[in-house]
Amino acid sequence: MSTAKKEVKRITTHTLQAMKENGEKISMLTAYDYSTAKILDEANIDVLLVGDSASNVMAGHETTLPITLDQMIYHASSVIRGIKRCLVVVDLPFGSYQGNSRKALASAIRIMKESGAHTVKMEGGAEISDSISRILSAGIPVMGHLGLTPQSIYKFGTYTVRAKEEAEAKKLIEDALCLEKLGCYAIVLEKIPAKLAKKVAETVKIPVIGIGAGQYVDGQVLVTHDLLGITKDFNPRFLRRYLDLFSEIKGAVEQYIIDVKTSDFPSDKEQY
Repeated sequence: MSTAKKEVKRITTHTLQAMKENGEKISMLTAYDYSTAKILDEANIDVLLVGDSASNVMAGHETTLPITLDQMIYHASSVIRGIKRCLVVVDLPFGSYQGNSRKALASAIRIMKESGAHTVKMEGGAEISDSISRILSAGIPVMGHLGLTPQSIYKFGTYTVRAKEEAEAKKLIEDALCLEKLGCYAIVLEKIPAKLAKKVAETVKIPVIGIGAGQYVDGQVLVTHDLLGITKDFNPRFLRRYLDLFSEIKGAVEQYIIDVKTSDFPSDKEQY
């Protein structure tokens, strides 16, 4: 006899761990504003990431580096007001945690207190262990991020697939184990070979969420603007576009312009 699946009223870090243990995939998308967050939450997304990718898709910067802590808090606050069910994770932006664990804790506390977010995400492995430990000691959950780390783009010099060579792959596994030992509740793996991502997901007990890391991890994350086709110039292999909103919105606006200029809008029924 089949039994009804238990409805989860609120996603927590504990929920994600249970999902991994039960073999249920974790769905994760980005959000930067109230209206989008409300839609995604009502669609029952598991996790919303207030990503520093807002620097790219919202502000038009070439990299994620320019976005500030104040701006991340603004976006996170907007998202929190739109959700009821999902877990909200906020990226600590570049310069807010690297090399100074006290500054890292202060940054994380500001995000939690001023936005109401549930957890933070940080890029890097053993080299930021002091910052991660200090944040965790304050009771703030931390999601790790390994592989292609966009905040280090000028170090890498390219957005190509990471950890293809044995030495880098070995370090990535070591860093994943390090993050787990420190107490991170999950790890994002970005743009690495699927076989390596599979090995990481099987090696650590915490959830592993991939973006361009293949199908053998515990969940997937995409940038919502890419998934919906609002952006059109970014076309990596791992991206599946579910809509072409760029064309849909452009067409609607073009029709609106025509209707205004021909006095078709507003009609008799659209005025008082």
